[in-house]
Amino acid sequence: MAGSSHGHTPAAWTGVTIAFIGFCVAGAFMVMAQPAGFWAGMAIVVIGGVIGWIMSAMGMGMSKDAHKPLVTSQPEQADAKS
Repeated sequence: MAGSSHGHTPAAWTGVTIAFIGFCVAGAFMVMAQPAGFWAGMAIVVIGGVIGWIMSAMGMGMSKDAHKPLVTSQPEQADAKS
């Protein structure tokens, strides 16, 4: 993944950060046995995905051209001359 710059965009970082905060909120409220807070945290997770998608649509994500497969070099053929 390092060669394709997967996820190195403001849209990806923002969406994942918001979703992570949502998971933390949901986990804390789950431990406290508060269902309303748990579901609020899950809503934050969904909001993080939506915000990431919107930012990507606004041009802050990876361009469509960047999803081309990586070109690998062809192995050289060994010449067996005797």
